[in-house]
Amino acid sequence: MAFDMIEAMTLIAREKNIEFDAVLETLEASLLAAAKKKYPHTDNISFRFDRKNNDLLMIVTKRVVEEVEDPQTEITLQAAREIDPEAELGDELDEYLDYETVFGRNAIAAAKQILIQKVREAERERIYNEFIDKVGTLASGVVQQVDKGNVIINLGRGEGVLPIKEQIPREKFRQGDRVRALIIDVQKNLRGPQIILSRVSNEFLKALFALEVPEIYERVIEIKAIAREAGERSKVAVYSSDDRIDPVGACVGIKGVRVQAIVRELNNERIDIVPFSSNPEIFVTRALAPAKVIYMDVFDLEAKMTVAVEDEKLSLAIGRNGQNARLASKLTGWKVNIMSETEYNEAKRREAELLVPVSQLEGVGEKLAERLADADIGSVQRLAATDPEVLQRIEGVGVKTAETLVEKAKAFAEQLEAEYDNRRKEELAKEQAQTAERKDEDRLSVTDVFEDDEDYVTEVDDQQEVQAPELEDEEVEDEELEPMASSSAEEDTADDDTADEEEQDQDEEAETREG
Repeated sequence: MAFDMIEAMTLIAREKNIEFDAVLETLEASLLAAAKKKYPHTDNISFRFDRKNNDLLMIVTKRVVEEVEDPQTEITLQAAREIDPEAELGDELDEYLDYETVFGRNAIAAAKQILIQKVREAERERIYNEFIDKVGTLASGVVQQVDKGNVIINLGRGEGVLPIKEQIPREKFRQGDRVRALIIDVQKNLRGPQIILSRVSNEFLKALFALEVPEIYERVIEIKAIAREAGERSKVAVYSSDDRIDPVGACVGIKGVRVQAIVRELNNERIDIVPFSSNPEIFVTRALAPAKVIYMDVFDLEAKMTVAVEDEKLSLAIGRNGQNARLASKLTGWKVNIMSETEYNEAKRREAELLVPVSQLEGVGEKLAERLADADIGSVQRLAATDPEVLQRIEGVGVKTAETLVEKAKAFAEQLEAEYDNRRKEELAKEQAQTAERKDEDRLSVTDVFEDDEDYVTEVDDQQEVQAPELEDEEVEDEELEPMASSSAEEDTADDDTADEEEQDQDEEAETREG
């Protein structure tokens, strides 16, 4: 075998990151496939690589016989002893052939194509085996292209795909951007293994925390639960077995540097870090922060809670489009019904008035009522709100019994509520009528005049009296203005007479001087 072929095989193994033995096996398989094109039977044909002489040997195994019937599988004793002098009849003899001489040009071309195909298959298998073990871990790569919304990412030795549904909403990518995502699956297809990536998975957020918070990576702090709506808001419950470590403070970091790095990676997604508690009531209360819980009713059998908050904090507890309540429910695993303090008090008052012991329901005996009470189902209303599957957990309650009890309880509860609503409507109607009567009694008409009270005036008279002083004031002002005008006129006349007298005196003095 030529040395340049050995070098070529080594180069292929290095470029494709495949073992040299795998390349050699691929070459042997391709040559064997080429041999099938020349020989009808290839069961006795094999290839062996001589590492000492760096040569690939083609071996044909033949049986030594006296007369040859099939030259492909048999050889005469004389021909066999030319190869091996100690050959005897019935022995199997290996005959070495020059495959470059035996095979024609077409067979060599076919072997080349098979070699290329086998190398590609080996490379794909290597990539698949490499990334299948990395499922659930972070991968970083460069955006290669964007095809119909799907982002193709170059991961180095493989190519990953970030589908639209696994992208954070309103997130845009450009060619050359560096992207970090979670490997969620590796699939085999005709074009090679397809590595599926995700940026909306809860595990992606968990992996980011492990990357940014050393205490989580070292498992000093544990992430107990994650509830996430990608691109909008997430809630993370953290716990530390070491009382000296504050799990929330460690995740936030100094001046929020740790959590801010995660927020930037998630396209400014809001992250709430909640301390975990094994007590469901405390855990739900913390999950609903910053809203403060005032009252709480817990239904363990159904994993359900009714929570009351301050009236002005109701919108804060529910969140925009119910987001805060929804995430709190996902985080804790409990169904959470949030209402205001006023609504809660009204519901409690209504429940107290409608409350009927479960023992009064038709078909419920003393023993069954006791078992229901032990399961915290003591009223007909509570029974009506219970799922039949939950009732089946109670000893002695089957499928049909549970369904029948719930149906009867619902019918009875609906009847009681209808009667209660009718009574409330009648009471409200009476109250409204009484209020209207009181208003009519307090209202005075224009014709209501007291004969024994001369000072009593109606609204019309009162308006006239208010206008009258205004007219009198105007007349007074006119009267005051008239004397002022006459006095000013008299002063003007007096001034004119004084001026005439002075002129006459001056004329007389002038005449005296002339005389």
